Amino acid sequence: MLSHARDSSLQDVEFLARSPYRVDALAALSEGPRSRAELRELTDASASTVGRLLCEFEKRRWIRRNGHRYEATQLGRFVAGGMAELIDRIETERALRDVWGLLGARRDGLRIEMVSDAEVTVAVAEDPYAPVNRFVSLLGGTDRFRFVGFDLALVEPCRDELRGLILAGMDAEIIDPPNAARYVASTYREHCAEPLESGNLTIRVHDDLPTYGLALFDDRVGISGYDPESGSVRVMIDTDSVQVRRWAETTYADYRAQARPFALPADP
Repeated sequence: MLSHARDSSLQDVEFLARSPYRVDALAALSEGPRSRAELRELTDASASTVGRLLCEFEKRRWIRRNGHRYEATQLGRFVAGGMAELIDRIETERALRDVWGLLGARRDGLRIEMVSDAEVTVAVAEDPYAPVNRFVSLLGGTDRFRFVGFDLALVEPCRDELRGLILAGMDAEIIDPPNAARYVASTYREHCAEPLESGNLTIRVHDDLPTYGLALFDDRVGISGYDPESGSVRVMIDTDSVQVRRWAETTYADYRAQARPFALPADP
């Protein structure tokens, strides 16, 4: 009995998913009454196709007719909402399918459901610096910036932009692995000296940082994933989700509590 009910339900899902306009039409009818002409314009389907679609919806009791207009029943609105959620989940999964494994933040409690509305920027052959460029665009609109993780591949390409923003007044704190901090201090000593002297930049070091990068901007949280072989940034996801912000603040505070200050070594 349960197997038969499951098969029938899957048939209804298949009916809706077989053509995008069916989902769009049911969603539109869930928002309010529509005429056949409005549905034809919305779906770009023929009059006969819309007629068959409405018959199928009526047969399933998903819609009711009121004069020359149709509207979703409570059952129809329930189905439309479920399909919208399913499609959103699949779109998120497809965007993250090849890079979710690089976002080791799940070891610290990040779940894929928390980033379902995130902007996903993936490095591709045509634009290998797309995640870095997205990071720079978010930097430009923030007054307080915090970062924890292995940041060389993300921050190093935009060090000039970051330096300029810090000198212009942006408050920045970066928690690095000790070897990364030493590398930056030796390679870009003059570049870092003025931002540190300004009092707007604080660098801390931590011996056991995550393999991902966690960036806290004013209004968004960014999480970056790295190729374990090349060390290049493969993906940057960012979101203004309140749930992710709470997670990010807690995670950052935990790492910061165990980090120690870092200062440029004295001139030889």
